[in-house]
Amino acid sequence: MGMSQKLAKTLKTPRQVQKYLRGLPYNREEKGETLASAEVALRRGRLHCCEAVLAAAAILEHHGYPPLVLSFESKDGLDHVLFVFKERGRWGAVGRSRDEGLHGRPPRYRSLRDLVWSYYDPYVDKSGKITGYRLANLDDTGADWRASKKNIWKVDKYLVGLKHKPLTSSAARYKKLLRDYLRRGPMPRQPHWW
Repeated sequence: MGMSQKLAKTLKTPRQVQKYLRGLPYNREEKGETLASAEVALRRGRLHCCEAVLAAAAILEHHGYPPLVLSFESKDGLDHVLFVFKERGRWGAVGRSRDEGLHGRPPRYRSLRDLVWSYYDPYVDKSGKITGYRLANLDDTGADWRASKKNIWKVDKYLVGLKHKPLTSSAARYKKLLRDYLRRGPMPRQPHWW
């Protein structure tokens, strides 16, 4: 029995998976870049954002959730991904990041675009800003994202190669968020963040 199947016995909801992933150390890739499969990352117990998406997808597919990922493009090339799901017609997300505001969201968003906008403000830092987004299914990557023993760069290549839908905001909004970030640092935790 794999780690995702074992964890699925106690982690039955996206919120429970989010809480579990938040409790694991962030993979800062100190010994070189990695893109481990769900099983390898869960056994290692340290995940970065894409590895967390794979882990969430592998755990939650045992409860009927499809392996959907939301990919963000950023103006500085430091993109982000989230596991996304729908409950009662509303979108939510599970995620892991070094940044507090880029973790998951409860299923309260009417559209993917609304969900993406919930990440726009906390994404702004010295160089980052969401410029596009795209929904994808991990099974379309052609990689063994569940259990491969090797790094699965095919997932990254697939997501980066997708045509993302543009997300544009006013210059005034971006400048205000950038000023706020430079003055106080990352956005403080908000009540609608998991």
